Amino acid sequence: MRAEAQISGAKIFFVDEAHFRADVELRSQWVLRGEPALVDSTSPRFGEKATYYSAVCLETGEVLAMPVEGNTNAETSVAFLKLLREKYSGPLIVIWDNGPAHRGEAMRTYLTTPNLELRLVAMPAYSPDFNPDEAIWEWVREEVTANTCFGTAAKVCEKVDAFFAGLAQRATEVMQRCRRELQTLADQLLLVASQMCAETNHVDLTLRLV
Repeated sequence: MRAEAQISGAKIFFVDEAHFRADVELRSQWVLRGEPALVDSTSPRFGEKATYYSAVCLETGEVLAMPVEGNTNAETSVAFLKLLREKYSGPLIVIWDNGPAHRGEAMRTYLTTPNLELRLVAMPAYSPDFNPDEAIWEWVREEVTANTCFGTAAKVCEKVDAFFAGLAQRATEVMQRCRRELQTLADQLLLVASQMCAETNHVDLTLRLV
């Protein structure tokens, strides 16, 4: 897909969704020896949460996020793809898991849009370690929600929105943090492919790999 993207000028995004609850998300913390590691909480209800989509491009470090009211489904997934399509011109390749929110009638209808130039790729089952977008969620939990009780979903959104806004100035860090084993394997494959193609200049890269 990276070879295809180089030829077609497509941009590749990894996409995922996550919830951030208004109650404390416990993480390790520094305390004085012998002191209890206590965290204040107002015990907000379990449903008090903020839900987000995000997409990350490893080649550029660009990140796009969208908050969602309620749970994710085919309609919210279409809304996020439309936002991605509006923001980035040219062909797009979106890689995500095969969760229920990524399938359904709304999705099938949207994919019939003329000249959409959007290719959806489902990751193998049970492979979150291959999705660079998982690192974005871990980053939010590390810098924003760790050991903090926000009390309301609105306050969670306020802080998480600010985090995503700041990523525009942290593209290099995004690329470093979000790199996964999958990208290392892709680098190795592209190196082999470029060596193979160098032997016969007129052979298409995809055909040569086959």
